[in-house]
Amino acid sequence: MTTDIKTGYEDLPRLISLMTGDEKHQAAAESTVDVLWVLYDRVLDITPENVRDPGRDRFLLSKGHGPMAYYAVLAKKGFIREEELAGWTSAESRLGHHPDRARLPAAEISSGSLGHGLPLAIGTVFGLRAKGFRDAKVVTLVGDAELDEGSNQEAIAIAGRVGMPQLTAVVVDNSSATHGWPGGIARRFEVEGWTTRTVDGRDHDALHEAFTAPHPDRPLAVVATVERKV
Repeated sequence: MTTDIKTGYEDLPRLISLMTGDEKHQAAAESTVDVLWVLYDRVLDITPENVRDPGRDRFLLSKGHGPMAYYAVLAKKGFIREEELAGWTSAESRLGHHPDRARLPAAEISSGSLGHGLPLAIGTVFGLRAKGFRDAKVVTLVGDAELDEGSNQEAIAIAGRVGMPQLTAVVVDNSSATHGWPGGIARRFEVEGWTTRTVDGRDHDALHEAFTAPHPDRPLAVVATVERKV
């Protein structure tokens, strides 16, 4: 496993530990931490300075339950103050159990109800195209169990058939899906015309290569495998 300890990744466990009271979703948070770090540190053009620039990249956290890793990365990258983490979910805090775009400027969508992120990402691509922003990347993070939602199957089909190279769906696979898919998760996207890559979800260099290698004229699905949820 390759990690970059020079830019703040090593501080994420401490930041996550500041957010207590939702131990039920601790595994959900920790399964996403490496994907989130690589995206915000090495892939996406999203910063506190350009967070309202219409031509910026977009990140949509569809797996909105257990957002502790997401908040920790946002704090480390300067979108929110570290001091906010300990008071999360309080009445005065803008950091809820699910991200709220009305309260958290860095959040593109309010999420937590599963199955919405990928359809919304497709709509975001269409909207950006209509406004002439054809180079902005749109990335959504979903969980493997979330793919059981029928809305995702419809979204996978339409994105693959119209061609959306701006779009990346990263599926964090911790083997928690109820039904699964014949041939594996990547096959679910491949049959609809997506480019797919399956990598170790803890290997930062492998994740970076998967996110950045060309995939012309097709949307990209990156399956990031992590340890099984217990």
